[in-house]
Amino acid sequence: MSEPTIKTENAMDADALAGAGVTAEPARPGVLRRLVGNPLGLIALIILAIVVVSGIIGPWVAPFDPNHASLADALKGPGGAHLLGTDSAGRDVFSRLLVGARSTLIAAALAAAVALVVGVPSGLIAGFFGGWFDSIASWCTNVLMSLPAIIILLAASAALGHSVWVSMTIFGVLISTGFFRLTRTSVQAVRSELYVDAARVAGLSNTSIIGKHILFVVRAPLIIQTSMVCGIAISIQATLEFLGLGDVLVPTWGVMLNEGFINIYTSPILAVWPGIAISLTIGAFVVLGNALRDALEDTPKAAKKRAAAGPSRVSLLDDDETRGVALVKSNHLLEVNGLGVGYPQPSGRVKTVVTDVSLHLDRGEVLGIVGESGSGKTQTAFSILGLLPDEAVITGGSIVFDGTPLVSSSGGRLSQGRLAALRGKRIAYIPQEPMSNLDPNFTIGYQLVRPLVKVLGLSKADARARALELLGIVGITNPQRTFDAYPHEVSGGMAQRVLIAGAVSCNPDLLIADEPTTALDVTVQAEVLDLLRDLQDRFTMGVVLVTHNFGVVADLCDRVVVMQNGRLVESGDVRSILRDPRDAYTKTLLGAMLEGKTPMTMLTAGPDPLDDEMRMKASI
Repeated sequence: MSEPTIKTENAMDADALAGAGVTAEPARPGVLRRLVGNPLGLIALIILAIVVVSGIIGPWVAPFDPNHASLADALKGPGGAHLLGTDSAGRDVFSRLLVGARSTLIAAALAAAVALVVGVPSGLIAGFFGGWFDSIASWCTNVLMSLPAIIILLAASAALGHSVWVSMTIFGVLISTGFFRLTRTSVQAVRSELYVDAARVAGLSNTSIIGKHILFVVRAPLIIQTSMVCGIAISIQATLEFLGLGDVLVPTWGVMLNEGFINIYTSPILAVWPGIAISLTIGAFVVLGNALRDALEDTPKAAKKRAAAGPSRVSLLDDDETRGVALVKSNHLLEVNGLGVGYPQPSGRVKTVVTDVSLHLDRGEVLGIVGESGSGKTQTAFSILGLLPDEAVITGGSIVFDGTPLVSSSGGRLSQGRLAALRGKRIAYIPQEPMSNLDPNFTIGYQLVRPLVKVLGLSKADARARALELLGIVGITNPQRTFDAYPHEVSGGMAQRVLIAGAVSCNPDLLIADEPTTALDVTVQAEVLDLLRDLQDRFTMGVVLVTHNFGVVADLCDRVVVMQNGRLVESGDVRSILRDPRDAYTKTLLGAMLEGKTPMTMLTAGPDPLDDEMRMKASI
């Protein structure tokens, strides 16, 4: 059965640009091409490439054994068989410089790897989940940051021996605090974004959200931090060896710098070669990190290949989702009884924002929740979705979806495990703020295709075709261009239509819509409401519509509940509420509607002052 297509001719959005002859932007070059196109990035890349190649092939192309001593050739200047001269033991400086690149780079990579492995995962967990792990990890970080790193390294060198690998491992642990704090702060800044909540509603697990959305956001500062750590590790390594704490049998740039300092008066040029190598390598790491960050920031995230998944239609409740869950007998698809929501205050009391709210919804029914801002209607909807803030508590009542209780019996907490199994599969959400609910790092097409592949088990090609079809259904006249665009490249109205398409894409049983037409043009609102009603009838969805507009309620809803100050003041079928409201607050809301009101005097038709002026001039 084909689905209706909405014709949107008057919408003032990005589609109008296409009609005006504005062409789409050309495809952006890849990361490597943009990196090479940056002059500083290209120079840094060349320098590091030379150093890496030298470290790889150095032992095979070096003209002499780096540790071969010949006192007869001690302190020779550059030239002849020894391109850069010899040191005080007669060892070839050029050979030691080539071979030393490997040890220096491996030591820097070891320190950076240890810092990343320790700091980034702990920062992600602490920033995303908080709680006791955040407290313990932050305390350990503060302790490590209070320790003087150079003293710790000197003590470790004295106790464990002069090993550059041990020193760099310890240094990696000490410097991991920077990665922890950077990652934790970045994650805390984005974990409450609406597109993260939208990812939860789409059915993504916390691991997927952290890996696909959170980690992607913090990658730029991590890249810069890693490049700086590599540079710092090289300088620390050189400092320890300069102080004589390195292994003299391992040729490194730090050992060579120490040799040059010892002979600074007899052969000062010995300190020049390792000094130049260390300075150029550290500078190249820092510059390359910034250039790579700039190149990555504009890179479209390519969708990764997925293996063929399971069935094409999700069953009402899979065995894995209901295992261990005691089902509750209910005659309704959704049943909320005596719901209370509160927020603990510093004083110890709980501030209640929703009190004793009871409502129910059947399959194929549309229930409207009406109230002014602050009435608690969105808090009620978020309780059903499980998207309340971490500090919120369910002070009372129960929420049951198709026989599955969603409120934990201990502590009045929402059962996130059960909700995670339902969101995206059987419960969907249309948010109020479309631009904040689309992840700016991914194309619109990627964000529509991924739930279809993950939840419905469609192939990537079928999911792409379905996503393009949905974009056409919700009134987007150029689905392909919108599919390839990023959220910032479309208008607010188009973004709202994209979210509606995403919400109904997996055929949910319950759809919660929070002001779904707020961002749409007036000429499109009625068509979108008709679309929602048609989709609701076709898939027998139950719809909870959160709104403050009784006009939308009259057009779409079967029943309505009215909320004020967190309480339910009136409920009933739409016809009886609109024609014969009993509560004074409901009458006030209905009285605030513009329909049937007499326009202000200044807007009514009357004599034009300009016409009077023209008549006066004519009489003269």
